[in-house]
Formats: sequence, C-alpha cells, structure tokens
Amino acid sequence: MDLFEAIILGIVEGLTEFLPVSSTGHMIITQHLLGMESTAFVKAFTVIIQFGAILSVMVLYWRRFFYPSRQAEGMGWWSAIWRFYLKLVAGVLPAVVLGLLLNDYIEAALGSVVVVAVMLVIGGVFMLFCDRIFCHGSEQTPLTYRRAFIIGIIQCISMIPGVSRSMATIVGGMSQQLTRKAAAEFSFFLAVPTMMGATCLEVYKMISHGGGNLLLEGNNLLMLMVGSVVSFIVAIAAIRFFISYVTRYGFRAFGWYRIIVGAIILIALVCGIDLQMID
Repeated sequence: MDLFEAIILGIVEGLTEFLPVSSTGHMIITQHLLGMESTAFVKAFTVIIQFGAILSVMVLYWRRFFYPSRQAEGMGWWSAIWRFYLKLVAGVLPAVVLGLLLNDYIEAALGSVVVVAVMLVIGGVFMLFCDRIFCHGSEQTPLTYRRAFIIGIIQCISMIPGVSRSMATIVGGMSQQLTRKAAAEFSFFLAVPTMMGATCLEVYKMISHGGGNLLLEGNNLLMLMVGSVVSFIVAIAAIRFFISYVTRYGFRAFGWYRIIVGAIILIALVCGIDLQMID
C-alpha cells in the first residue's frame, strides 16, 4: 500500500461511515478500482482506520459523552452519564453477540461485490419510502433502554455487506418514533462502541494469528496513521453535512445514489466485467 491509496481509502471511510450508503461496500469497490490486492494488512487497514471516524464523533459530541443531558429533574451528573452509557451498551449488545457467532460467515461475504451491489439496490429502494413509512417521530420521544436495544437488534442487519450500519440504526431509531435528527445522532453514538469493538477485534485477530509484525513492516504503521487522520477530518465534515441535510430533506437522495451505484455494478457484472476482489 502506498500513500495515495491510504489517503483515498481514508477519504472513502470518512465520507461513507456515517452516511447511509454502506462504508464496507464502498471500501470493497474502491480497493478494486485501485487494483489493490486483498492482503491481510489491507483487510486490517480498512477496519483499523475506523478509529479516525470514531474520534470524529467524540470530538463533535464530546458534551454528550461527558456531560449528557439531565432529563429527569434532580438527576446528578453521574446518574445521567451512567444512563447514557447503559443505553449504548443495550444498543451494541446484539451486534457483539451475533458478530462473535457469525464472524466467519461475515468475513466470507466481505469480498463479494455481487452481495454489495444487490444490497445497495435493495437498501436504496427501501430508503425511497422510509420517510413515508416512519414519519411520526417526535422530539418528545425518550430514548429508553428498550428502544436502544431494539435499535441494536436492527443494527445487526448491517453485518450483510452493502446494507450500511448507519442506515440500519437510523431506520431502527425512526421505527421507535425518534425524529430523523435524534435517530441519526444515536446512530453516531452507537458507532463508537461498535466500531471500537470491531477495530480491537481485528487487531487481536491479527496478533493472535502471528500477524502482529505486519503493523511494523515497511511503512504500514505510517499508512495506518495517515488513513486514520484523513478519515477523522473527512468524517467531521460528513457528519455535519449529513445532520443538516437529512433533517431538512430526508433520505431520498441517498436512496437514489445507492440504486445507481448498485445498478452500475450489476450491469458491469452482466457485461462480463470482472469486479471480484483479488485474493
């Protein structure tokens, strides 16, 4: 991997991680377009640079993580922050359980451009109508532990490449009567433990399989730092844009984008163009 590839992948990660367009799908497609071999380091790189995106959420919403709203009268700081983090635990627990149980199947599907393309189209069609289906959100709707857990269950759908974790959690929030903005923000918060867990798991797997030295080989560590910094900067801009846009206009534009991208990939495959990742 060279510096140019690290920067491009960092940009793609930062742009797509919090938008409902599937960051995993776009990373797979980008790797192919760049002609990158799907080595152990490249696979680890695409997961580890999510750390930059995690930091972007922590920076933009630092008050929510360290000084959460005291909705109940008389609630102290410790009680408020304890409830906030317990809701994150409730939301991330289903993904942890299913992720550990289905890890091998998930990895087997990660290199499939066909799966990505089909799910981009299906998810895109759904997004054209999700604003009509879930149009009853209220700013007075509280985020309870039960609602957080249900959102976490729906988030598990995003284990299928091309679905989009952001889309799954936002739709999950809207299905629980949260507003688009509240659902999107909780999606960002939930991304922190979810992505942190995925990053730590990837590093652990690399080290336990004797690949820990990969991080120190050549310029690999520098590439990881560059990719993480780029994804951090780009993710901040993407989050600010997304919250403003989706609050005013909804998800139709993202739905059409998914359909167009997925359709182009499927047409290319039908025409005999080999878009499978290089193993």
